[in-house]
Amino acid sequence: MDTPLLFFSQLNMCEPKEKTFFKLIHGSGKEETSKEARIRDKEKRNRLSLLLQKPEFHDDTPSSSSEHLAKKTRISPEEAMIWGESFDKLLSQKDGLETFTRFLKTEFSDENIAFWIACEDYKKSKDPQQIIRKAKAIYETFIQTDAPQEVNLDFHTKEILAKSITQPTLHSFDAAQSRVYQLMEQDSYTRFLKSDIYLDLIEGRPRRRTNLRRRSRSFTYNEFQDVKSDVAIWL
Repeated sequence: MDTPLLFFSQLNMCEPKEKTFFKLIHGSGKEETSKEARIRDKEKRNRLSLLLQKPEFHDDTPSSSSEHLAKKTRISPEEAMIWGESFDKLLSQKDGLETFTRFLKTEFSDENIAFWIACEDYKKSKDPQQIIRKAKAIYETFIQTDAPQEVNLDFHTKEILAKSITQPTLHSFDAAQSRVYQLMEQDSYTRFLKSDIYLDLIEGRPRRRTNLRRRSRSFTYNEFQDVKSDVAIWL
């Protein structure tokens, strides 16, 4: 039995498959090739390009994210004034802690506040295994030589911690935490009160972009390393 043959007059077997398929679906007579259509397409692309350049489409950048945070918190000048009374009052308030952390990041010294927060969380631990696990994490992150976020501690304090880390207690990091607290209070806190970040808040000025600068050498011996320091990780 002979197989029937079907012929499609609109097909050209010499043409590429992609072009042949396009003709079957859309029809060769329906292709829009007019000058007006090309102009409209170009205008659409230009409008899209301008739209993507607007600030609201770049919320992933650090500056826009922090600006959004500042607008969301809406810290009053009265609240900010309280932070200037003492370093303890600054850290005792959530907005104060977040604002001070943002300031330390401009100086590349936020490992100090991250360590202090980690110690505060550590002292709330109850389960023995949790104490051991957290103590090891804090030691490897902030204390040991060449730690990713090494804080500035004297050799004697480091040596004591190295010996006690195998059997840690809730007070293992007290001396180190106190040392870092004093460094921040005497050094960074003083500069924070004179910074644009703080002065803008107490004077009710709009938030301005802050410039990053190298941190004080009185904080740590290591140069800044590309490691994320997130306050929430220890809360």
